[in-house]
Amino acid sequence: MSEGRTVSAVGGPGGTLYVVATPIGNLGDISARALDVLRAVPRIAAEDTRITRRLLARCAIPTRQVSYHARNAAARDPELLAHLRGGADLALVTDAGTPLVSDPGASLVAAWAGEGGRVVPIPGPSAVLAALVASGLPAARWGFEGFLPRGGRQRRERLARVAADDRVTVLFEAPGRAAATLRALAEACGTSRPAVLCRELTKLHEDVWRGSLGSLADRAAAEAPRGEVTLVVAGRPEAAAAPQPGDLALGREEVAGLVASGLSRSEAARRVAARTGLPRRELFRAG
Repeated sequence: MSEGRTVSAVGGPGGTLYVVATPIGNLGDISARALDVLRAVPRIAAEDTRITRRLLARCAIPTRQVSYHARNAAARDPELLAHLRGGADLALVTDAGTPLVSDPGASLVAAWAGEGGRVVPIPGPSAVLAALVASGLPAARWGFEGFLPRGGRQRRERLARVAADDRVTVLFEAPGRAAATLRALAEACGTSRPAVLCRELTKLHEDVWRGSLGSLADRAAAEAPRGEVTLVVAGRPEAAAAPQPGDLALGREEVAGLVASGLSRSEAARRVAARTGLPRRELFRAG
C-alpha cells in the first residue's frame, strides 16, 4: 500500500487513508479489494472494534485496530493524523456500510485531505443504495437526509424540505422511532405519498414494506419494525409542483379545516404548503 504516496503539507512522506466500506449485514458482501486493504495496512480505525473484530476473525486478518467513533473522534484525530504524517497507511471502517454516511470519519478525512494527504475510497455495501434500488421508486434523482432531528424547528424544516422535494428521499431511522417518523412524514407530505420501509437489509430477516406514508405509519405503529431501518419517500408529484387554477381556494379550505382542529393558522399553512407546493403566504391569508 505504499505506491503512489504523496507528500503531506507538513513536508514528510504521507501515508494513505483508505475509507473502506464493510458489510451492512451479510459478511459475504465484503469485496476482495477491501480485504486486501485491511490485510495490508498496519492499523484500522474502527467505530466499534468488537464488531470489526468478528469480520477480521472470519477473514483471518490480524491487523491491529484502534477505536474511532463519534465520542472520541476529536481526541483521536491528532494521533491518527500523526500516524499518516509518519508515512504509515490507515484504513477507516464503520460498524456497517460506508464510513462518513451518517457515521464517524468526516473530521479525519477532511483534515488529511486538507493537508494534501491521499484519501482513497474502497466502495462497497451501502444501506442507502440498497434501499433505493429495492424500493421500486424512481432512482435517477434522489436526496439523502440521514437521521432527522428528534424535534423542534430543525425537524419541522427538514420535514418540509422532504415534502417539497420532487426527488426521492432516503432517510435512516431507529426501529423504535420509525412509526413516529412515518407519521410526521405523512403529515408533512400527505398520507398518500408513496414510500418504502426497508429493514435488516442483506440479513436473514430482510424485509421491504411498500405502500403510502399513511399505511406504513399505521403498520409500524401496530408492529414495530425490528433491526436497522431505511426509509425511501417518493418525491412531490408534478401536480403539486405546478398548481392548477382553483388549487389555492382548495388549499385555503384545507388550512381552515386544520385550524378548526386546533392547529395555529401559521402551522396549518406550513403543512399545506409543504404538501402541495402552494405559496405559504397566500395560504395563510383568510379565503
